[in-house]
Amino acid sequence: MKRNLKVGTAIIASVAAGTVAAVAAASARWARATSRSTERLAARARSSSPAERPRVFSPDRLAGLPAPVVRYFTFALTPGQPLPRTVHARWIGEFRTRRNAAWKPFTAVQDFTIDPPGFVWNAAISMAPLVSVRVRDEYVDGDGAMVGKVGALLPVVDQGGTAEMAAGALSRYLGEAVWFPTALLPSEHVSWAPVDDSTARATLTDGAVTVHGDFHFGRDGQIVSVSMTRYRDEHGRGVPTPFEAQLGPGYRRVAGMMVPAAGEVAWLLPEGRFDYWRARLPELTYDADR
Repeated sequence: MKRNLKVGTAIIASVAAGTVAAVAAASARWARATSRSTERLAARARSSSPAERPRVFSPDRLAGLPAPVVRYFTFALTPGQPLPRTVHARWIGEFRTRRNAAWKPFTAVQDFTIDPPGFVWNAAISMAPLVSVRVRDEYVDGDGAMVGKVGALLPVVDQGGTAEMAAGALSRYLGEAVWFPTALLPSEHVSWAPVDDSTARATLTDGAVTVHGDFHFGRDGQIVSVSMTRYRDEHGRGVPTPFEAQLGPGYRRVAGMMVPAAGEVAWLLPEGRFDYWRARLPELTYDADR
């Protein structure tokens, strides 16, 4: 009996050690793949950013913009504000996969480029004790992709290479640009059109990909929400679906720019609102091109 118990214990320990080793190896592969995506992102920014681009913000760039957009940039930026080329963000928040499901905590780091637009988001979602799902969402060189693996080992999602994925990822970038407001200034990529006294539509174009978003402004100029139509995955098929991001409560000043303290996003489904992501950013770092 004791011998059988010892043998059984040894087998369990061996299996556990093998599992730990497999997860460690998978985590290392995940880190390498994420680094490759981040380097591709940075390389495109280095090769594509025009040398003559403005280096600081000037109110002259606001000429002809809709009134609520002018109020926003007046609130968010200061004349002479350096224009960053890259942004590094650290997120802490919660995520859920279904309406009325329990919220699951996540942490993430994300790197953005502004000219041209792009990002790599690398997250770990705690789905259960000792069980996490790694998710990498990206828009790099005109392509959108998402990969998700349990423990960085077992695939649960691997999508990319379609026009719908590219548009969905660039739409995400447009909504998150409120955390680096100089990316929303009019440029070869961004244009604005009036909607009403408190709303304006932004159009973001990167090569063959173009997306739109309606930005809703408060009386003090801050952006309070963003609404748009995005592709939502339904059984492996991208379905255009109304989407909304609510910003705040509150704004804070980071590196001279006013940015939301937090945010929450939702799909607006026929059966009701589906809030599925909410987070704050304890860390924002801007690499200004001086």
